Amino acid sequence: MIKKLLIIAIFMAVNPAAIPEAAAQTTIPLNSLDQVELVNVDAEILTYKSKTALQVKAASGAEKLETLVLIPEISFKNGVIEIEVSGEPAPGAIAQARGFVGLAFRVHKGDDYEYDCFYLRPTNARAENQIQRNHSLQYISHPEFPWYRLRKETPEKYESYVDMLPGEWIKLKIEVSGATAKFYVAGATQPNLIVNDLKRGASEGGIALWMHSSTLAHYRNLVVYPEP
Repeated sequence: MIKKLLIIAIFMAVNPAAIPEAAAQTTIPLNSLDQVELVNVDAEILTYKSKTALQVKAASGAEKLETLVLIPEISFKNGVIEIEVSGEPAPGAIAQARGFVGLAFRVHKGDDYEYDCFYLRPTNARAENQIQRNHSLQYISHPEFPWYRLRKETPEKYESYVDMLPGEWIKLKIEVSGATAKFYVAGATQPNLIVNDLKRGASEGGIALWMHSSTLAHYRNLVVYPEP
């Protein structure tokens, strides 16, 4: 048995073509509007906190509409998505604004947009109210499972805490496998939020930059590692 394994190892070493290739990563720096499709938002490329970024805000009259930036020609089922984001309440935003910013995945466009999503509430992270702090991270599944339904039916299950500041760059990572997703924030080595029952199951779809219409958002360096 040992001899057989040694022969296989030597064969693979001298025949690298025999090793199955992992799916190639896709990197989108988000430094050009040609890389995105805008949904009820205005966007521009600029320098934000010394980094080239895509700045996004709600279009006029879009306060109650879906506000997304779609990434064309990417179909995602399982794998890892990484991105840097920044969110803060937009000038003149409502008092309830928290700088809601995040990433939607397995996006499907039909009569309505359907997707799973992880997002941040940066303003909550250093609130003096502990309950409010506990609502710093959120999972939702649009349109059937908005945050208020999940919070009412299963309190605490789809929310968590992490320290952050509004308007600062924050690294996000999402690992997806079947009906499970793990959300990592600010370089954490352990997930800050785990969802073992994604509401849309093990679906497949696109990727979109997500924000609330009350937010001024920035994004850069989207990287997708699809599962081989």
